[in-house]
Amino acid sequence: MDFQRLLTVARLAEIIGAEILGNDERVVSGLNELHVVRKGELTFVDHPKYYDKVLASEATVIIVNKKVGVPENKSLLLHHAPFDAFMHLIQHFRPFEKSNQYISSTAAIGKGTIIQPGAFVGNHVRIGNNCLIHANVSIYDHTVIGDEVVIHSGSVIGSDGFYFQKRKEGYIKFQSGGRVVLEDRVEIGASCSIDRGVTGDTIIGKGTKMDNHCQVGHDTVIGKNCLIGAFAAIAGVTLLEDDVILWARVAINKDVVVGKGAVLYSTTGVDKSIEGGKAYMGAPAIEARKYWRQIAAIRQIPELIKKIK
Repeated sequence: MDFQRLLTVARLAEIIGAEILGNDERVVSGLNELHVVRKGELTFVDHPKYYDKVLASEATVIIVNKKVGVPENKSLLLHHAPFDAFMHLIQHFRPFEKSNQYISSTAAIGKGTIIQPGAFVGNHVRIGNNCLIHANVSIYDHTVIGDEVVIHSGSVIGSDGFYFQKRKEGYIKFQSGGRVVLEDRVEIGASCSIDRGVTGDTIIGKGTKMDNHCQVGHDTVIGKNCLIGAFAAIAGVTLLEDDVILWARVAINKDVVVGKGAVLYSTTGVDKSIEGGKAYMGAPAIEARKYWRQIAAIRQIPELIKKIK
């Protein structure tokens, strides 16, 4: 999540009530989670398991809960609850904004775009040229939509990511400060849900087409010219490279990469990264040819049992 302007470490420390370790004049451009954090950005760590990884990351500023040596070219913010401090920053810089009209006055809508009655367009949304937004679509704040995009009725673009931290008192929500970006010529079917990124962007690439009743989780990136069949469920922080085809009811786990040109037949379940240029079936997914050989072998079992008897 990018800030609207560069901020100093001193200003961020003031907002969350943290002690500064290192240079307090270092500037910060935004904040991000560890897996997507870039140079110039802020992230956090609150578990010993991840300290070394976070301190060695691209992050320029890190919220920590214990005093450690300050790495070169970084500043640390000492806070007793880094997760809570990080959530506070998200809510401070991207708070919920109430809307009292179907199309926000802060939304920018391109030439030739048609928005059917009953559709909701939130605050700071950008929609390109020659798009068609059907009735009862909900487009949440900060969503970015390219040219010639079609979104069918009942779809929700930009809902919060399904992301919680478990504590003794229950689940604490990881506030979503990211966006959804739909690139040019994307088509979203009816009753789909695309969650915005938690700190980054959920991106649907140019020319990708999505059938009805599909779910895309937070911070997932879908490449160009993909086809997504009905009832596909794609978890957060997943990468589908270009030209991937998912047929109906495919389920993909989080933190998975599906290689370019892969084809996943109906009801396939993906629990780990798979290579591109191949067809897959089954749960967990295996190459389709191997799957059919296994099925053929299983069908011979009754006859083999008869011979044994």
